[in-house]
Amino acid sequence: MSSFPAPLPAPLYQGSVNTWECDDGGHLNVRFHLERAVVGLAHMAHALELPRAFTSSAVSTIVPLEAHIRFNKEALPGAPLIMHGGVVAMGENDATLCLDMRHADGAPSSVFTLKVAHTDTRDFRPFAWSPRSRAAAERLSIDLPAHAKPRSIDVTKPPSDASRDRARQINATRIGGAMVLAEHCDAFGRMRFDHLMGRISDSVPNLLAQWRADAAAEKGAAPAGAVVEARYIYRRWPRAGDLIEIYSGIAEMGEKTMRLVHWVCDPASGGCWMSVEVTALTFDIATRKTIAPSPEMRARMEKRLVPLAI
Repeated sequence: MSSFPAPLPAPLYQGSVNTWECDDGGHLNVRFHLERAVVGLAHMAHALELPRAFTSSAVSTIVPLEAHIRFNKEALPGAPLIMHGGVVAMGENDATLCLDMRHADGAPSSVFTLKVAHTDTRDFRPFAWSPRSRAAAERLSIDLPAHAKPRSIDVTKPPSDASRDRARQINATRIGGAMVLAEHCDAFGRMRFDHLMGRISDSVPNLLAQWRADAAAEKGAAPAGAVVEARYIYRRWPRAGDLIEIYSGIAEMGEKTMRLVHWVCDPASGGCWMSVEVTALTFDIATRKTIAPSPEMRARMEKRLVPLAI
């Protein structure tokens, strides 16, 4: 009999890990965890009596405002995954949803706690949930599972005044430049949140690859990186053709983990599309164990610290 908690009430995404979705660490890349959350959110909308909420003909939809994610156990190629969801809280026109993705044996993989708004699909202005949605939320009501709760990140911290200029002022490093492609956008023409994260995944090696290689060389290890917890704040939604610049920095160095901040910026307006706080680690690809950098390697990185401002 499984010792893991029972699944949440609403069945959502179900599938498996494709080899081409895995990164240099040999496990499902963060962007593809979030791609499954995109699918899960659409199924969750259906469970909340919002049919076809992510189609171009929808009258209303669900817009993510914030996301907190715990990555509890890595997902390797071929691994079956199944997601269930529930409603943690529902307000007049917003809600907190939990999307819990598990392995076949019930072990938690990644779990997403999303703060969302119920909006129209023209101006994306929030408006009240229908009585049917409220009744569905009652049926799907849950307490947030223990493995979903924040561990290393303070999700109550208010968002900072993020901008491209502010990123430069705190000496964050420009690690990425990209453009929004039409195939990365949803039915409403806005970039999907998994592809926003994908641009960070593409760019992080420009910040950490050499340091990770040097830290691992001291241990005779083959390094890769992994995110263990993250908080995303969605500020504006870019559209096809919009430009993206990513400014990042290390805010804190621990014995085995580091805290990073990423600002996904709009070089045209100087504003910020999304800001992210991440707890990450470096591990040995062969042993799958965390690499603890030497005091010298930590000191080398501490010279580059930036303020923790999400």
